Amino acid sequence: MQALSSTVLFSRDLTEQPVLFEEHSGVRKVILNRPSKLNTPTFEMGNGRSFCAGGDVVGITCSILTGHWSFGTSYYKKLLILDHLIATYKKPLVCLINGIVMGFGAGISMHGSFRVVTEKTVFAMPEATLGHFPDMGASHFLSKLPGYFGEYLGLTGAPLDGEMMLACGLATHFVFSKDLPLLEHALSSVDPSNASEISFVINKFAQKSNTKGEELHKRLKSINKCFSRQTVEEILHSIEKELLDNLAENWIAVAVKGMKSASPTSLKVFLRSIREGRGQRIEQCLAREYIIFCNIVRRKITNDFYEGSRATLFDKDKKPKWEPPKLESVGSETVDILFKPLEDEDDWNCLQLPTRSSNSVDHARSKL
Repeated sequence: MQALSSTVLFSRDLTEQPVLFEEHSGVRKVILNRPSKLNTPTFEMGNGRSFCAGGDVVGITCSILTGHWSFGTSYYKKLLILDHLIATYKKPLVCLINGIVMGFGAGISMHGSFRVVTEKTVFAMPEATLGHFPDMGASHFLSKLPGYFGEYLGLTGAPLDGEMMLACGLATHFVFSKDLPLLEHALSSVDPSNASEISFVINKFAQKSNTKGEELHKRLKSINKCFSRQTVEEILHSIEKELLDNLAENWIAVAVKGMKSASPTSLKVFLRSIREGRGQRIEQCLAREYIIFCNIVRRKITNDFYEGSRATLFDKDKKPKWEPPKLESVGSETVDILFKPLEDEDDWNCLQLPTRSSNSVDHARSKL
């Protein structure tokens, strides 16, 4: 078993270790240690108020703009390989998610066997507002959620608290943050390869929440009606109509605002990606996401990733100029090209993942 602590990852201070490792009685703990950057991962990598707020977009963008687009893909490839390692790890892996978890943070936790959240946990996949798309295996783990809840999360970037994560299945357990040290101590004495024993220990600290289960059930009626549509245009039209009929429902207003502020190209890319991911293995999902990312950062098809990064992370004017700016202007041929391998690049290869025989996530879930 490996436990991923909620502390923050990333620091450019070379006197600090970006990732901390501790081992007790055969149980290894991996701690992200870049608190000043919300534990966004570098090649080396937390501690602080975030579990992990996503990939180091600023670092990726700067490395590409000052060099070659493939610099960013090398970093991205390592992240996807790590996601695959976690998703197929033979021993049970416990992720303690106590704070902000987005993007890569979701990638290194949502594929884990046990996903423990707290009252301080905030989950979101807002990549489309950066001109990117929910990735790190999101087309796999979001597609496994009830109904069309995964489409809702990826297209709107809507945040969820820990209790709602438990209700929808993103989390396996909810534990109060004050009890995490006791839980970590208790886990240090169990058989690290026994998923049933690990589950038994976590359940001693776990809390139940019927309220969020009822809220999820209520939301799903509207979400399934709107986000089951075939196109992004139809989904947006449907959710806008739903808002007119339910003005008091703030979550619907948040959903509409999220979709309208996102890159139209990114929305269409994600919808196709999650629909394909619903019937695919994790390896196929990661390989597809790698192809899309390489096409995006190459800038021959779309510049929205750089424009979104400029508006959000560099100039911070929060006014990205998407191209094209409207959903109806993003043709299916554009999306098709983004999903195709880069055959015109001599030194480019599809993502190669090692063959692994077991999937600890599915095995552990069967034990819960």
